Amino acid sequence: MALIDVVVSDIVQETSTVKTFYFARPDGTPVGRYSPGAHIDVVGPTSLTRQYSLCSRPDDGDTFAVAVKREENSRGGSVALHELAVGDILQISEPRNVLAIADSATHHVLVAAGIGITPMLSMARYMDVHGISFELHYFSRTEEDAAFLPLLRDRCPEKLFTHLGVDREQQESLLVTALEKAPSDTHVYVCGPEGFMDKAISVAERFVAEAAVHFESFHAAAQADAVQNDSFEVELDGEIYEIPADKSIVEVLDENGVEIDTSCQEGICGTCTMTVLAGVPEHRDNVLTKAEKEAGELIAVCVSRCAGKHLVLDYY
Repeated sequence: MALIDVVVSDIVQETSTVKTFYFARPDGTPVGRYSPGAHIDVVGPTSLTRQYSLCSRPDDGDTFAVAVKREENSRGGSVALHELAVGDILQISEPRNVLAIADSATHHVLVAAGIGITPMLSMARYMDVHGISFELHYFSRTEEDAAFLPLLRDRCPEKLFTHLGVDREQQESLLVTALEKAPSDTHVYVCGPEGFMDKAISVAERFVAEAAVHFESFHAAAQADAVQNDSFEVELDGEIYEIPADKSIVEVLDENGVEIDTSCQEGICGTCTMTVLAGVPEHRDNVLTKAEKEAGELIAVCVSRCAGKHLVLDYY
C-alpha cells in the first residue's frame, strides 16, 4: 500500500500514558477527509508499522490525528512514537475503514474501553454534528485515564455515558441496561481490550442481529506453530502455488511476483483480504466478522490457511 510523508505538526498529552499526534503534509496541502471510524498505518521511528484509529474531525482535511497509548510491554512501536517531536517526518497510509457507520441503522450504540475510545471519538463527533441518533458508553479505570473525556463532556454530554472503575460483572449489567431498551434497527460498535470486547460483543448479540455488531481489534489472534500446519495449494489466475506449512499464502505469492497489498501481517487490518472462489478457508484473523467467516467467501491471506488441500482465490 502506498505511503505518504507527513510531518508531526502538534502533540497533545491527553493522559499520563496517551498522546495525540497531529500529522500534516510537509508542503501544507490538506491531507484529506476520511470516513468516521477509519484507521491508518503509521511507520514509526523504528520502522515498525502499526495501525491507529483516526480521532481528528473526519471533515477537517488539514490534519490527521491519532492517539497512542504508551505500552511498556509492547514490541516498541508505541514507545518509539512517544519519543516523536514536532517537526519530525514519518510515513502513513491512506485511511481504511472496517468500522464504518451503518447507513441503515436508526440508532447507534458506541461502546469503548480505554484507548478503544479513538475510533468512537471520530464517529461520535460526526454523528453529533450531523444529527444522527447515537449514545456513547465509555469505560475507563479512572477519570484520569479517560482520554478525551473533557472534550466529550463538552460536545455531547447528553449522549455520553461514562463508566469509571467498574468490574467485568458490572460492565455486563450496564451494557444489558443500555441495549435492552435500544430501538429497533440499532447497530452496536465495540473497541477496547480483547477481554472487554469479547464480553461486549457477546452481550450485544443478545439484543441485536449479529450483522449489526461491528468491532475493531488491533490485537492479533494467536497463531499455531508451523509444525501444526498442513501444506496446501492456492490457485490464482489459473496458476497453482504450493503453500508449505512454514509459510503464509501472502509470502508465497510475494515470492512468485504476485503483488498483494499488505500492512499488519497479523490479520488485524484487512489490507490483504482476498475473495475465495472455491475451497474452505481456515480463518485465523481478527478482522473479518463472524458472518463473513461463516460465509467463507473472504480470507485474510497474511495469516489464514486452508481447511482442505486447495483454495481458488481472486482479488477482492
